[in-house]
Order: sequence, then structure tokens, then C-alpha cells
Amino acid sequence: MATRLLLITNGGAGTADREAVDAALAVLREHAEVEVVATSSPEELDDVLDTAAERTVVVAGGDGSVHAVVQALHTRGDLTGRTLALIPLGTGNDFARTLGLPLDAAEAARVVTGGVTRPTDLVVDEDGQVTVNSVHLGAGAEAGKRGARWKERLGRVGYPIGALQTALNPPSLRVRVEVDDAVVVDVDQPVLMVAVGNGASVGGGTELTPDAEPHDGEVDVLVATPRGPLARLGYLVRLPFARHEQHGDVRILRGRTVRVSGTPFDCNSDGEIDGPVRSRTWRVLPAAYGMVVPRS
Repeated sequence: MATRLLLITNGGAGTADREAVDAALAVLREHAEVEVVATSSPEELDDVLDTAAERTVVVAGGDGSVHAVVQALHTRGDLTGRTLALIPLGTGNDFARTLGLPLDAAEAARVVTGGVTRPTDLVVDEDGQVTVNSVHLGAGAEAGKRGARWKERLGRVGYPIGALQTALNPPSLRVRVEVDDAVVVDVDQPVLMVAVGNGASVGGGTELTPDAEPHDGEVDVLVATPRGPLARLGYLVRLPFARHEQHGDVRILRGRTVRVSGTPFDCNSDGEIDGPVRSRTWRVLPAAYGMVVPRS
């Protein structure tokens, strides 16, 4: 049971999130000493982490909030041996779903005080940028970019809308994809999408790499190569409904290192868009930190 907690919240959170944090705090304070700090910038977050000491860091937020905290700790060299916990408050909460966490704040707080700590993998690129849940490029990144325009108004249905819009004008990349140094696809074959999954879903429950789990020391790598316009449309229409695996031009592999190189592409890492770049390499850091999860 955690007895000293540092709860980090979003300084720009709305009324609903503040009410959810209050509900979580009512549970946490029955079992632990809790300090609550709101942050609104990377600089504020870094200052807060200076005071974390040996306390369990509890993130109240979504995938982006977890990403920000893990990135800051990794950059500081303070992630190894650290225990984190999560109160899901985001729109998608995909990492929370993979971990089996309740999406109700009070129920998630009960996991914080009564759960178990599991060693959890992290994905890191050559520039030291982390991915907690999933990074994808091609159609997935484009769908995420388009979906973000709807997300603020419509919440989690923004991603399916973005995917359907992308289906009308799908991208086509010429890239080499290597998994553990083995070439999966080369630049002579058009690629619609590549995903590197430490977690199972993106976009609020779309199971892009449904068998991925962040405790096995590997990532699941999806490569989609539908050739014709109708094949690409069929894949993207299936995507929001987690039926893309039924498409004949989809492969999912497992590995520890993934390299993509070729024509310029954007990357969507935990909802953060980066790029364009011509090459990127991701590697798994097994058991990089501990996450509090429900008891099995």
C-alpha cells in the first residue's frame, strides 16, 4: 500500500476533471498522505518532480499526461526504480485500458491504494523521446491529426471521424520497415500505415495492436500495405471498429527494435504529432519503471 503520494494534475483542467480529482482524493486520503500539485508547462512539471523524492507519482490525466511525466522522468535520468500510478481523466485513456484500470476516478484511486506494482516497458527513439502507449505513422498519424480537430467538441468519437476522413484521401509512404534488423517491407512497396504498440489501443479504444501489452519486453508492430484505392479504403473503414486485422494486407510482428526510413513521414506518439522525418528508430526498454495496476 502506498503511504506517500504526489498527485500531479493538469493546471488547465475543467470542472468535470476537478470533480473527478476530488472524488479520487477522498479515496486516496483514507489510506495515504497526498500532496496535490497542478502543472501547466514542462518547466512547472520539472520543478514538481524535483520534490518527488521516493513518493509514488500519481498522474491524474490521459495518455498525454502520462507521456509528459514519463518523458520528464526519463530525461532527468530519474525513471528507473520509480513507481507511477494513474487516475484516468483523458478523452481516450488508452494506456489505462491496456493496464486494466477502471475509468472511474474513485475506482482508479482504489487501485492506487490497493493494487500491485508491475514492471512496465517503455519505447524510446534515437533522440530520447518516449512512447508510453503507441506510436504510429502514415494513415494512423493522419487520422490522429484530423481527429484532433473534432476531439475538443466531440471527445473520443473524434478519432473515428478522423479515420473516416483519412479514408477518403489516404497517404501512401515509401519506407523500409525493419523489426530486429529483419526487413519487413522495403521502399518498392507502398505502405499505408505502421504502428509500434506497447499498448493495445489508440483513439479511445481502437485496438490497433490488440495483443500488445507493456510488460513482455517487446512491442507489437503493425504494417499495413493494401495496394489499390479500394483496398486502402477498406482497411481504413475497418480501422475505427478494430476490424483492420481482417484485412489481407496487414501483418503484425513482435520485436524489440523497429526502424522506419524513406520518404518523409509524421509520427503520432501518444497523441503528440512530430515530424516530418525521414528515419526513426524505436527500441524497447524492458521494465523501465513500475506501474500500479489492479490485482489479478
